[in-house]
This record gives sequence, structure tokens and C-alpha cells, in this order.
Amino acid sequence: MEPAPGTRLGPYEIVALIGAGGMGRVYKARDTRLDRDVAVKVADERFTDRFLQEARTVAALNHPNICTLHDVGPNYLVMELIDGPTLADRIEQSALAATEIVDIARQVTAAFEEAHRRGVLHRDLKPGNIMLAGRRHSADAATVKVLDFGLAKVAQSDHDATRTVAGTVMGTPAYMAPEQVEGQALDERSEIFSFGAVLYEMLTRRRAFEGASLVDVLNAVVRSDPAPSNAPPGLDRIVRRCLQKEPAKRYQSMAELRAALETVRHSVSAKPIATTQPSIAVLPFADMSAGKDHEWFSDGLSEEIINALVQIPGLTVIARTSAFAFKGKQEDIRRIADVLGVTHVLEGSVRRAGDRVRITAQLIAADSGAHLWSERYDRNLADVFAIQDEIAHAIATTLQAKLTIVPVPSRRHEPNLPAYEALLKARFHFGRANPESLARSKELLEQAIALDPNYARPHIGLAGHYLLLCAGLGTMPAREAMPRARAACQRALDLDPSLTIANGVLGAVAGVYDYDWSEAERLFRLAMSTEPVPGDVHGMFGFFYLRPIGRPDEAAAPIRRWVQEDPLNFIGRISLAMALAESGDFDDALRELRAVLGLDANHPGALVSQAQIYARQGRNLEALRSAEQGYRPWNPQSIGTLAGLLARQGDLARAETVLEPLKKAPDAYGAPRGLFQFHALSGDLVRAGEWLERAVHQRDPAAPSLAQQHVATGARWPHLARMMNLPS
Repeated sequence: MEPAPGTRLGPYEIVALIGAGGMGRVYKARDTRLDRDVAVKVADERFTDRFLQEARTVAALNHPNICTLHDVGPNYLVMELIDGPTLADRIEQSALAATEIVDIARQVTAAFEEAHRRGVLHRDLKPGNIMLAGRRHSADAATVKVLDFGLAKVAQSDHDATRTVAGTVMGTPAYMAPEQVEGQALDERSEIFSFGAVLYEMLTRRRAFEGASLVDVLNAVVRSDPAPSNAPPGLDRIVRRCLQKEPAKRYQSMAELRAALETVRHSVSAKPIATTQPSIAVLPFADMSAGKDHEWFSDGLSEEIINALVQIPGLTVIARTSAFAFKGKQEDIRRIADVLGVTHVLEGSVRRAGDRVRITAQLIAADSGAHLWSERYDRNLADVFAIQDEIAHAIATTLQAKLTIVPVPSRRHEPNLPAYEALLKARFHFGRANPESLARSKELLEQAIALDPNYARPHIGLAGHYLLLCAGLGTMPAREAMPRARAACQRALDLDPSLTIANGVLGAVAGVYDYDWSEAERLFRLAMSTEPVPGDVHGMFGFFYLRPIGRPDEAAAPIRRWVQEDPLNFIGRISLAMALAESGDFDDALRELRAVLGLDANHPGALVSQAQIYARQGRNLEALRSAEQGYRPWNPQSIGTLAGLLARQGDLARAETVLEPLKKAPDAYGAPRGLFQFHALSGDLVRAGEWLERAVHQRDPAAPSLAQQHVATGARWPHLARMMNLPS
């Protein structure tokens, strides 16, 4: 049971939940004896005598870069409360300057040198366990504080590349040394490897070892070297030596490593280090037609170029959602590149007149604003596919010094021009996402299929249409939408087996509609077996498979990959926040939601999700404010959330008023989901379970994940688990 605000643990009065640590939840608390604020980490079980002995050793560490352990209770630790972001937060914020990286690295190694001198191994060195005290703005100097020294061995078992794994193997997979992965004995050289992974992440803003699953990450740690960094030569040599697979080839002590850092300290720049892997955002091409009535064509051309560039190995391509977020805005190219985290931007224009088309395109370097390549194409409209290929080839050729190969994108089926134009118009209307535009999009997709029956991509468009109406907007019942989505995907694969996105949608249908989780996993693995894997497939794998089966820790990694490819995709960030919150990482979850709200302060999905997380933390007034702001009278989720929080605050009359639309039509599709949220938040798990069962009967795609979040400990859970073929 989570201690609520006001609860006392010995002399420590709980103030608020502030996050999750390796062994439990972390609270801000008040030390009533010494009248000071502290951090209290609460474990689920009582500590063993062996742990208490180790805690005494850690408490004896006295170093300015080590978080002080004040006290130990039967199942809690009391530490100094540190004001500042974690290193993970800082890396997420923006690129670090080499001078800043070296300063942080020197302080971290100093802390570890002291700990190792006293025989203490950390076992879980990662950016999330390093705090930058007193650093709230980019100009502030940071004092490093390393958390959780020597305590990782009591961490709870998790299964994600960003969380701590316990049992026979201790640590966080993405930062483990190879010998740690293999369960061998550890020494300080193991922590030098972990430090190398942290240093690499500071330099590149990406993890040294990544993968779509825990197994992929562990295999990468043992067998793979990270991609080249753009670090200054001295720092690059340090990273490479730290990350040697054999301990004997690494630095042999933190003192030796710190001395190496001292040698490069005065030779590095104060400028942020640029990302190394070439990356590009294709901005929507401007419609220069005389009547300005071919926006659908210019947008479609931009999207087709994105699809062609995705095929180039070694090139990171920002997805359409994020690139098109700047449409119609007079933003500086360098600012756009900074927001999207890319090294290059492609912009252009389209002028169409009858059967002729003029296309201009310019490739721009983000750091300088310089034009690296530009071209103008005056062609017949029928040549549009060749123009797309030529632009992609020209970009790859321009960047070839940093790319492994420069392929010419292939096209399995070249549609007739009227069918292609119908598809482009359908995508244009789909992007507007209102009922009228979605209906028009569906008509155009069906028109494209009629015009060219062998064209596979309109079938994928139809599948996405039905999935959005059902799982996204909740306006089409699952029993209507999901079979149609399945049929559209199967037809697309009949026409073009290379369309891996179709297997991803089929995996989602098999999971949250059929409750056939084995088949869902098979289809998702099939979708991810051929490169490049669309970012949407990674997102669906986490959202429609890993979360519903109760593995939110693992779900965060593929959803995060989706967000990295599409950083302004609000749905992706909200999905990631939900997975992180279900894992107990409330701080990271709220950070993702703040990223959305920073761009759209009234985004209802982000506000409602934020309200639910605040409620889980016991921050009821903040939860209610978010729910009020995110309330939409047509959305069952927002209705149930606001009504539940009002009831929690004792405002039962208004709660009933807000809830009235759902109570009037309780069998309408989506209503059980909202009524479940109301009862779960107001504390009636019995009624919540009853409404969740009705959501399962509706085959609401959200039902499995909602069950995992709220009812897994309730008496109704075994029955619900059997209904959804989930392990009980």
C-alpha cells in the first residue's frame, strides 16, 4: 500500500510521491526531528540483516558527489533531498557542450573513486542515478550527486532497457557490462564500462546499446559496438576504451580514467556537440500553383520523399507528423532542425499546371544554414515517381561520406496517376482528423482502389482509418472496425508482402481484439524482421502488445523509438508517458506530457493522462486542475476522469452532473471505459471491475491495459484475465 501524504514512517512525514527508484517509490518527506526536507525511498519488503550491514557501509561514504544516506528504517531509506534534474533530464533537454560533459564526467569518476576505495560497488550506474544539484537552467553550474550507491542489489525485477533488473543479474540492461549480463563476478572495471555507456550518451544523446526488446539490448551489450560518435578525438578514445568488451582492455581504475579526463579537459570546446548520424526532416513542400489549390499534391510529394528516404541505411528520417508540424509557419530552418533534432532539412516547392509540374528542392545543413544541394525539375506529371527517386538519390549522394551505401529506392508497383492522386488527397484529408475529413478520406481511398485494384497502399490507408476510429477516437465500435482493418491489411499483403506495417496492424487486431497474444507476438515479430522497421510498428508493438499483457517496462523502449523518429507526435509521447507511469516512472512520464503541453497547452489527451498520474501520486488538487482543463463532454475518458476526481474531493453533486452523459447511454461504445475510470478514481474497485467487464464485452482496445493498471490486485482480476486470455 502506498503511503499517502501525511503518513508517518518513524519521524518522517510523507509530503508527496516524487518518483520511482530501483527498489521502490521515492517520496519527499519532512524530518520532524531535525525540521528539514528529505527523500524517503520505500521498499515493498523489510530489509535483510545483510542489506542493513551494506547500508552502514554506504552511509559511511563522505564525498561531495555522493548523495548522503541519513537513516534506514525497517523498509525505507532516508537520503538528502536534491534540487535539480537528473542527467537523463539534461541529456533530453539539449546537446551538451564538451566542456560540460567533461566537468560532469570528472565529478562522477571522483565519486566512484572514493566508493571503490572503500570497497563499495554501485552496480547500477546510469543517467537516471546521477543528479545535477542546483542546475535548473543551461547556464547554471552543476554539482554532481550520484544516487543509490551500493543499493542496486535489492532492486525489484524489471524488464526494460531503461529500468533496473534484479535477481541473478543486477543493473540496467542498456548500461550493464558484458560480464554483468552473463552473471559473472563484478569489479570496478565493470562500472568503468557502465560509465562509458553514460559518457557515450552524453556525447550523442542516444544509448550506446539499443534494441526493440530486452534480449536485443543484452545481445548488443555482449556482441556489438556502438555507432561512431562525433566526439572530439580525445573523448572518443576515452569512450572506446571504457566500452571494451574485455575488462583487461579497459581503464583498470576510476583514478586512471579520471586522469585521462584531466588530459582532455582544456582541449575541448564549449560548443554543443553535434549529433553524428545524418538525419533529415522533409518539410511540406509549398504549393506554388496559380490557384493555390494543389496543397494535397505538394503535401503528398513531401510524404513520398520521406518514404523513399526511409529506405536509405544510416539515415534517420523524421516522420511526417513532426515534419508537417511546421507547415505554414515562418520558422528559421535552424530552429526547426533544433526542435526536431536533425542535421539536415529538405524544403521545396511545387507548381502544377495541367500536365506539367515544376518541383524545386533544397538540402540545407542545420548547423550553418548552408545549401548543400538544390535542383529544379520541369517535367510531365507522369514523371513524378522518377522525380521522387532522383531527389532521394541526390540526398543520399550528397551525404554519402556518412552513409554506408547509396541505394536507389525500389517501387514494387507503380500505380496509375489517377489512383495515386486519389491516395494523396485521402492522406491530406486524413491528416485533418475531423469527422468530415475522415469520411472524405475513406471515400478517396476506396476511389483509389477502384481506379487501380493492384495498388496496395490504399488498403493500408483504410486499415489505419478503421484503427483510428476504433482505438484512437472511439467513434466506431471495435466489432465493426477491427474486422475491416484486418481485411484491408490482408488484401494489402496479398498485393505487396513487403508492407510490414500491415503485419503490425494485424498484430494489434490479434492482440486487443482477438485476445490471441501468441499470434499478436508472431505478427509483430514478423513486422519487425525486415529493415527499415516503420516507427509506427515499434509504437504499436509497445502499445497494443507489451502494455496490454502487463509488461509496461518493456513497452517503453519500442514506444520511445517511435517518439525519437517522430518527436512531435503527441499520441506517441502520451503512449510513452502511459507506459512509464505504469512502470512507476512518474517523473519521466510527466516530462513526456509536459513536452506535449509545451506545444499544445490544451491537448486533452495529455491533460487527462497528467491528471491520472497526479492522482496516483496523491496530488489531488493538481490532478483535478488538469482534468478540468482536459475535460471534453464528448470523450468518455475525460468525463470519467473528471467525475472520479470530483468524487474523490467530495464534490458528489458535480461529479454526477459530469457523469450524466455516460449514465444515460451506458451501453454506447466507449461508455464503459469512462464509467470504469470514474469508479477506479473514486476508489470503488468492485464497480470499476464490473464496468471493465462490459468494456471487454465491447472489445474496447483499451480494456486490457486498463485492467493491468487498476484492477490487477482486485478480486475480479482472475475472471477478467481469463476473459482476455491474460496470465492471472
